[in-house]
Amino acid sequence: MQKKILLFALTLMMTSTLQVKAQYAKQDSTYKKCFVGSTLFMLGNLSSVNRPDYVQLNFGYRITGKDVVSLELKTWKYAWPLGIHPIVNNAYGTPEEEFPGYIREYGFALAYQRFLWKGLYAELNVMNAWQTFVNDDGIKIDNGFQIFNTYRVGYHVKLFKDRFFIQPSIAITHRPYNTKMPDGFKQLDDKWSKFLFGEPGLHFGFNF
Repeated sequence: MQKKILLFALTLMMTSTLQVKAQYAKQDSTYKKCFVGSTLFMLGNLSSVNRPDYVQLNFGYRITGKDVVSLELKTWKYAWPLGIHPIVNNAYGTPEEEFPGYIREYGFALAYQRFLWKGLYAELNVMNAWQTFVNDDGIKIDNGFQIFNTYRVGYHVKLFKDRFFIQPSIAITHRPYNTKMPDGFKQLDDKWSKFLFGEPGLHFGFNF
Protein backbone atom coordinates (compact mmCIF):
# COMPACT_ATOMS: atom_id res chain seq x y z
CA MET A 1 0.00 0.00 0.00
CA GLN A 2 2.76 2.45 0.94
CA LYS A 3 4.61 1.77 -2.31
CA LYS A 4 1.42 2.47 -4.26
CA ILE A 5 0.97 5.77 -2.44
CA LEU A 6 4.56 6.81 -3.18
CA LEU A 7 4.20 5.81 -6.83
CA PHE A 8 1.00 7.85 -7.01
CA ALA A 9 2.85 10.85 -5.55
CA LEU A 10 5.64 10.45 -8.11
CA THR A 11 3.14 10.30 -10.98
CA LEU A 12 1.35 13.37 -9.68
CA MET A 13 4.67 15.18 -9.43
CA MET A 14 5.44 14.56 -13.10
CA THR A 15 2.01 15.46 -14.41
CA SER A 16 1.69 18.60 -12.32
CA THR A 17 4.73 20.15 -13.98
CA LEU A 18 2.58 20.59 -17.08
CA GLN A 19 0.85 23.47 -15.26
CA VAL A 20 4.01 25.43 -14.42
CA LYS A 21 3.88 29.19 -13.98
CA ALA A 22 6.56 31.75 -13.26
CA GLN A 23 7.64 32.25 -9.65
CA TYR A 24 7.10 35.59 -7.92
CA ALA A 25 9.03 38.44 -9.49
CA LYS A 26 11.74 39.92 -7.28
CA GLN A 27 10.32 43.41 -7.72
CA ASP A 28 6.71 42.35 -7.07
CA SER A 29 5.54 43.50 -3.63
CA THR A 30 1.95 42.26 -3.97
CA TYR A 31 2.49 38.52 -3.52
CA LYS A 32 1.39 36.89 -0.27
CA LYS A 33 4.42 36.51 1.93
CA CYS A 34 3.19 33.82 4.33
CA PHE A 35 1.86 30.30 3.88
CA VAL A 36 0.87 27.17 5.78
CA GLY A 37 0.99 23.69 4.33
CA SER A 38 1.92 20.05 4.63
CA THR A 39 2.93 17.04 2.52
CA LEU A 40 1.16 14.32 0.56
CA PHE A 41 3.20 11.75 2.51
CA MET A 42 0.45 11.86 5.13
CA LEU A 43 -1.50 9.60 2.76
CA GLY A 44 0.81 6.88 4.02
CA ASN A 45 -1.36 6.85 7.15
CA LEU A 46 -3.92 4.94 5.08
CA SER A 47 -1.54 2.00 4.81
CA SER A 48 -2.29 -1.14 6.79
CA VAL A 49 1.43 -2.15 6.77
CA ASN A 50 4.04 -0.04 8.59
CA ARG A 51 1.53 2.77 9.07
CA PRO A 52 3.67 5.82 9.89
CA ASP A 53 1.07 7.92 11.79
CA TYR A 54 2.74 10.82 10.00
CA VAL A 55 1.81 14.43 10.78
CA GLN A 56 3.49 17.52 9.34
CA LEU A 57 2.62 21.20 9.50
CA ASN A 58 4.62 23.87 7.65
CA PHE A 59 4.81 27.62 8.32
CA GLY A 60 6.63 29.67 5.69
CA TYR A 61 7.71 33.23 4.94
CA ARG A 62 8.90 34.69 1.63
CA ILE A 63 11.77 37.03 2.37
CA THR A 64 11.88 37.98 -1.32
CA GLY A 65 10.38 36.54 -4.48
CA LYS A 66 13.34 34.16 -4.65
CA ASP A 67 14.17 33.43 -1.00
CA VAL A 68 11.86 31.46 1.30
CA VAL A 69 12.32 30.18 4.85
CA SER A 70 9.99 27.80 6.64
CA LEU A 71 9.49 25.84 9.85
CA GLU A 72 8.19 22.27 9.65
CA LEU A 73 6.75 20.46 12.68
CA LYS A 74 6.76 16.66 12.25
CA THR A 75 6.07 13.39 13.98
CA TRP A 76 6.09 9.86 12.59
CA LYS A 77 7.08 6.29 13.35
CA TYR A 78 8.87 3.63 11.32
CA ALA A 79 9.83 -0.01 11.71
CA TRP A 80 12.44 -0.38 8.93
CA PRO A 81 15.80 1.40 8.49
CA LEU A 82 15.55 4.77 6.73
CA GLY A 83 18.38 3.77 4.38
CA ILE A 84 16.11 1.32 2.52
CA HIS A 85 14.36 2.96 -0.43
CA PRO A 86 10.65 2.06 -0.07
CA ILE A 87 9.98 2.16 -3.82
CA VAL A 88 12.97 0.56 -5.53
CA ASN A 89 14.41 -1.74 -2.86
CA ASN A 90 12.62 -5.05 -2.23
CA ALA A 91 14.22 -5.30 1.22
CA TYR A 92 11.80 -2.65 2.49
CA GLY A 93 8.93 -4.28 4.35
CA THR A 94 10.61 -7.68 4.69
CA PRO A 95 10.63 -9.43 8.10
CA GLU A 96 14.43 -9.83 7.88
CA GLU A 97 15.02 -6.08 7.94
CA GLU A 98 12.28 -5.12 10.40
CA PHE A 99 13.31 -3.53 13.69
CA PRO A 100 12.42 -5.41 16.91
CA GLY A 101 9.74 -2.78 17.46
CA TYR A 102 9.61 0.73 16.02
CA ILE A 103 11.02 4.26 16.35
CA ARG A 104 8.76 7.22 17.05
CA GLU A 105 10.17 10.66 16.22
CA TYR A 106 9.11 14.18 17.16
CA GLY A 107 10.95 17.12 15.73
CA PHE A 108 11.16 20.30 13.76
CA ALA A 109 12.95 21.24 10.57
CA LEU A 110 14.26 24.56 9.30
CA ALA A 111 14.17 24.90 5.52
CA TYR A 112 15.58 27.43 3.06
CA GLN A 113 14.45 27.56 -0.57
CA ARG A 114 16.19 29.47 -3.34
CA PHE A 115 14.33 29.90 -6.62
CA LEU A 116 16.67 29.44 -9.56
CA TRP A 117 14.52 29.87 -12.67
CA LYS A 118 10.79 30.54 -12.82
CA GLY A 119 9.31 27.98 -10.38
CA LEU A 120 12.41 25.78 -10.17
CA TYR A 121 13.95 25.80 -6.69
CA ALA A 122 16.62 24.15 -4.57
CA GLU A 123 16.09 23.53 -0.87
CA LEU A 124 18.16 22.69 2.20
CA ASN A 125 16.11 21.17 5.02
CA VAL A 126 17.63 20.34 8.43
CA MET A 127 15.52 18.39 10.89
CA ASN A 128 16.21 17.87 14.60
CA ALA A 129 14.42 14.71 15.70
CA TRP A 130 13.95 13.29 19.21
CA GLN A 131 13.46 9.52 19.12
CA THR A 132 11.63 7.00 21.27
CA PHE A 133 12.50 3.32 20.79
CA VAL A 134 9.64 0.89 21.44
CA ASN A 135 10.00 -2.91 21.46
CA ASP A 136 7.65 -5.53 20.04
CA ASP A 137 5.69 -5.57 23.30
CA GLY A 138 4.92 -1.85 22.99
CA ILE A 139 7.29 -0.93 25.83
CA LYS A 140 9.60 2.07 25.59
CA ILE A 141 13.21 0.91 25.92
CA ASP A 142 15.34 3.98 25.09
CA ASN A 143 15.52 7.55 23.82
CA GLY A 144 17.66 9.00 21.05
CA PHE A 145 18.28 11.97 18.80
CA GLN A 146 19.20 12.40 15.15
CA ILE A 147 19.80 15.13 12.60
CA PHE A 148 18.05 14.42 9.31
CA ASN A 149 18.97 16.57 6.28
CA THR A 150 17.08 16.78 3.00
CA TYR A 151 18.58 18.23 -0.18
CA ARG A 152 15.68 18.89 -2.52
CA VAL A 153 15.04 20.13 -6.06
CA GLY A 154 11.46 20.93 -7.00
CA TYR A 155 9.00 23.13 -8.86
CA HIS A 156 6.50 25.60 -7.42
CA VAL A 157 3.10 25.51 -9.13
CA LYS A 158 0.55 28.27 -8.40
CA LEU A 159 -3.11 27.25 -8.23
CA PHE A 160 -6.42 29.15 -8.06
CA LYS A 161 -4.97 32.64 -8.59
CA ASP A 162 -2.11 31.92 -6.21
CA ARG A 163 -4.34 31.10 -3.25
CA PHE A 164 -2.86 27.59 -3.16
CA PHE A 165 0.28 25.90 -4.47
CA ILE A 166 1.86 22.49 -4.87
CA GLN A 167 5.56 21.66 -5.01
CA PRO A 168 6.53 18.36 -6.66
CA SER A 169 10.14 17.51 -5.89
CA ILE A 170 12.88 14.91 -5.76
CA ALA A 171 15.39 14.70 -2.92
CA ILE A 172 18.48 13.19 -1.37
CA THR A 173 18.16 12.52 2.37
CA HIS A 174 21.14 12.32 4.71
CA ARG A 175 21.49 11.39 8.37
CA PRO A 176 24.80 12.98 9.47
CA TYR A 177 24.32 12.37 13.20
CA ASN A 178 22.52 9.82 15.35
CA THR A 179 22.96 8.88 18.99
CA LYS A 180 23.62 5.21 19.65
CA MET A 181 20.62 2.99 18.99
CA PRO A 182 19.62 0.06 21.21
CA ASP A 183 20.82 -3.44 20.28
CA GLY A 184 18.68 -4.96 17.54
CA PHE A 185 17.92 -1.54 16.06
CA LYS A 186 21.57 -0.55 15.60
CA GLN A 187 22.64 -3.77 13.86
CA LEU A 188 19.91 -3.43 11.22
CA ASP A 189 20.36 0.31 10.71
CA ASP A 190 24.16 -0.03 10.29
CA LYS A 191 23.63 -2.31 7.27
CA TRP A 192 22.25 0.57 5.21
CA SER A 193 23.59 3.86 3.92
CA LYS A 194 23.01 7.13 5.72
CA PHE A 195 22.05 8.57 2.31
CA LEU A 196 18.86 7.87 0.35
CA PHE A 197 18.70 8.99 -3.27
CA GLY A 198 15.58 9.80 -5.27
CA GLU A 199 12.95 10.34 -2.58
CA PRO A 200 9.83 11.88 -4.18
CA GLY A 201 7.95 14.67 -2.46
CA LEU A 202 4.80 16.69 -2.96
CA HIS A 203 4.23 19.62 -0.62
CA PHE A 204 1.11 21.74 -0.78
CA GLY A 205 0.07 24.96 0.89
CA PHE A 206 -2.23 27.94 1.31
CA ASN A 207 -0.94 31.51 0.85
CA PHE A 208 -2.04 34.39 3.05
